[in-house]
Amino acid sequence: MQSRELTLSGISRYSPSSSLGLARAMKIFAFICFTSAGAQLAVRLPFTPVPVTMQTLFVILAGVTLGARDGFYAMLSYLALGLAGVPVFAEFSFGPAALLGPTGGYLISFPAAALVSGYVADALGSGRWAVFSASICGATLILLSGASYLAFISGLTPARAASIGIMPFVAGDIVKALIVSLVSRRGVNFQNALR
Repeated sequence: MQSRELTLSGISRYSPSSSLGLARAMKIFAFICFTSAGAQLAVRLPFTPVPVTMQTLFVILAGVTLGARDGFYAMLSYLALGLAGVPVFAEFSFGPAALLGPTGGYLISFPAAALVSGYVADALGSGRWAVFSASICGATLILLSGASYLAFISGLTPARAASIGIMPFVAGDIVKALIVSLVSRRGVNFQNALR
């Protein structure tokens, strides 16, 4: 009888946190899928080796909606899957070669960009301009990391790397930040809901 009581006590005590953990895992997995799908919406530009994709929209959205911690975990998991051989990167690429190519600097910044976006959004509040600012911070980190790595592997000058690794994407990132600010209401912050 005592063991039955302990078992029931254990269930009532730990079921809620288990269900919350499962909900968190499902949301993280959802953003891995969103980012993977966004990576396949790629457009090649003739003047840059870096394609325009929708994946950065979901990187930033993960940080803003899931929160800094879970956004970071989602993007770290996304990279781990790609490195393990799952074709989640742009044009269904995968493996270490993707990180060694011209888009490697953008990809490796995704966990940090989600972390920064989530942190800034939490710090600034729930307004649309706060979310927009947080999104711009994350997008800026991605662009700076990508262009720096591009300069490093290609031997380009910083100005040239910026001209092909940053400037073609600025307008699109502003639009993505606006989209994030419209679709993400900080009042429905998944991270806060799970606390």
